[in-house]
Amino acid sequence: MPRNRRPVDRAEKRSEIVAAATALFVDDGYDNTSMGRIAAAAGVTTNTIYWYFRDKDELLIGVLDEVHSETLTRFATLNQVPLGEQLLWAVGELERYHRLVDTVHARTSISRQIDEWHNRFHSTWEGWVSRELTRLGTPAADIEPMTRVSIFVVESMLTHPQTHREKRAILDLLFRTVGTPTPQ
Repeated sequence: MPRNRRPVDRAEKRSEIVAAATALFVDDGYDNTSMGRIAAAAGVTTNTIYWYFRDKDELLIGVLDEVHSETLTRFATLNQVPLGEQLLWAVGELERYHRLVDTVHARTSISRQIDEWHNRFHSTWEGWVSRELTRLGTPAADIEPMTRVSIFVVESMLTHPQTHREKRAILDLLFRTVGTPTPQ
C-alpha cells in the first residue's frame, strides 16, 4: 500500500519512480517487473506512474537515460586515461546493467522509442571513439571501421561476460591492429 507522504515536486517524484524501476529492472529483469511492482517500490499508485510515463517503454528510457547520464559523468573524469583503459572502465561500469543491455537489444525490433534511444546511445559512443581514434593518429580511412569494431567489441563484452584479463587481451589486440596505444 502506498504510504502517505509530504508533497513531493514532480522532478523528485519522477526520480523516485526511475530509481525503483532501475532496481527492479536490474535485479529481476524488464519482463518480470510489472508497473504495479514498480509503483509499490516507489510508494505510489500504478496510475501515478502513468502521469510521468506514457508506458513501460518510456519508463525504461527514463531508466536508461539516468544510468547513461550517471555513467557519462563518471566517465568524464577519465579523460587523461588511455583509450583502452577508458573502454575497460566503461565495460566494467555497464556490466552490472547487463539485463538492461539485453532488454534494449530485445526491444529494438518491437519498440520504435527503444530503437531510437539505442541509436542515440550508439551515436554518442561512436562519436567519442571516433574522436579518440583521430586524436591518437589513426589513419582517416580506418576511423569509421575501427569505431564500429570497437563498439561491437564493447557490446560483446557486455553481453558475453569475460574476465578482466580476457577483456584486456581483446582490447590490446584490437588497438594493435591500427597502431594505436594499447591499454596499460
